[in-house]
Amino acid sequence: MSDQSLPQTRTPGTPVPGRVSGARGVSRRALLGTAGATGLALGAAGGAVGYAAAPAQAAPLSSVGSGRAMFHGKHQPGITEGLQACGHLVAFDLAAGAGRREAAALLRRWSATAERLMAGEAAPHGDTAVARDAGPSSLTLTFGFGHSFFARTGLEKQRPGALDPLPDFSSDHLDRARSNGDLWVQIGANDALVAFHALRAIQKDAGSAARVRWQMNGFNRSPGATAHPMTARNLMGQLDGTRNPKPADTDFEKRIFVPASGEPAWMANGSYAVVRRIRMLLDDWEELSLTAQEQVIGRRKADGAPLSGGDETTPMDLEKTDAHGEYVVPLTAHARITRPDKNGGAAMLRRPFSYHDGIGPDGTPDAGLLFICWQADPLRGFVPVQRKLDRGDALSKYIRHEASGLFAVPGGAAEGEYVGQRLLEG
Repeated sequence: MSDQSLPQTRTPGTPVPGRVSGARGVSRRALLGTAGATGLALGAAGGAVGYAAAPAQAAPLSSVGSGRAMFHGKHQPGITEGLQACGHLVAFDLAAGAGRREAAALLRRWSATAERLMAGEAAPHGDTAVARDAGPSSLTLTFGFGHSFFARTGLEKQRPGALDPLPDFSSDHLDRARSNGDLWVQIGANDALVAFHALRAIQKDAGSAARVRWQMNGFNRSPGATAHPMTARNLMGQLDGTRNPKPADTDFEKRIFVPASGEPAWMANGSYAVVRRIRMLLDDWEELSLTAQEQVIGRRKADGAPLSGGDETTPMDLEKTDAHGEYVVPLTAHARITRPDKNGGAAMLRRPFSYHDGIGPDGTPDAGLLFICWQADPLRGFVPVQRKLDRGDALSKYIRHEASGLFAVPGGAAEGEYVGQRLLEG
C-alpha cells in the first residue's frame, strides 16, 4: 500500500445510445424501454411480502450506469480510469495440448466479448441476461500474459525481460496455487451485477482452451457515496493512494507505459501489472491507538495529511522534528519509505480493490487489499520499493502477502484487432 493517488470516481463517459443498429442488436439500455427512460417505478410501490424484499425503485440510468469506457484505444482500458466499485481478478492456464493457435482464438473471443459488454450490449453468444437492465456502468476488461504463457505457446523469444519472475521478499507467505498464471483478466465496474456478468462471460468464452487457475473478488467505495470525489480508503481506514502518479503529469506515460519504440515491439503502449493479495491483520491493527496507527503510516487518518502538517496534498517534510528531537514522520513510517524520491524515482500507478473472504478458522477476518500496480518496468517500479519495505516498514507487522503475479499487458487493440494480436500473429 504505497503512498501514491487515484480519484475514487470518474467523470461519466458517453451515455449509452438507446439502440445499436446492425448485428450488435439491442443494447441493455434499450431493454429498459420507456419505463426505464421515464423513471416509472414498476412494482416499486409494493411493500415486502413474506420473506421477499421490496424491489428497488426503478429510475432512469444514472450517471453511474451510463458511464462508459472504450475498448479500442492506445492503451487497454482498466489502467488509467478511476477506481471502480467492484472487480474480479481471474487467472487462467491454457489447457493441456492448447498452444498458440488456441490462445489466439481465445483472445479473439475475449476481445469481441469485452467490446460488446463495455458498450452495454449482450455477450456475443450464450448471454446470461444478468445485467440486461443496466448500462455499461464504466465496465472495463483488461488482458495480460504471464511468464509461463510464452513457453506454452512456443513464443519464448517474444517474452519480455521485464517479465522475469519477481524476487522473493521476506514478507512473502505466498500460496503458489493462487499466484501467477498463463493469462490474466482484470474486470472492473461500478455495478456488481455488471461485473459478475462480465466474469461469467469470460469464463464461458474460455471453453476447452483454458481453465481457471485462481479468481479473486474485490470492491471499493461506490461513486457518489461521498460528498465529493476523494482518495479511496482501505480496510484499515486509511486514505490509500495519495501520491499516485496522475495522467496530467508530464512523465506519466514514460513511467507507466512501454514506449512505442520499446522492446519487444508487441508491448508498445502496454504496461506491466503486479498483482498481490495482501491480507490485513485487522484484529491486531485495530488494537492500536489512533496515534500509533498514524505513526505506522506517517499520515493522519482523518484526512490523509502528513504528520509534518498541512493537508493531504502538502509535501511531506521528512526533516521536521518534535520538541524531543524525534522525526515527526518516523523513519519506519510507510509513507516515508514508499516515496518515489527515496526510491530512485521508482513510480507505479496503484489501482487496487479491497477484499473480504469471510472469517478464518481462527476467527480472524480474511480481508485486505488486492494490490494492483502498473508500471513501464517492474524491475524499476515495484521491485525496489518492495525491497525497501522489506527492510523496515512499520506496516509489515500488520499485513501478509499471500499471493502474487506479474503480467505483461499489451497496448490497446485498434479497430478490427484483438488484444495480443501483434504477439500471437506477429
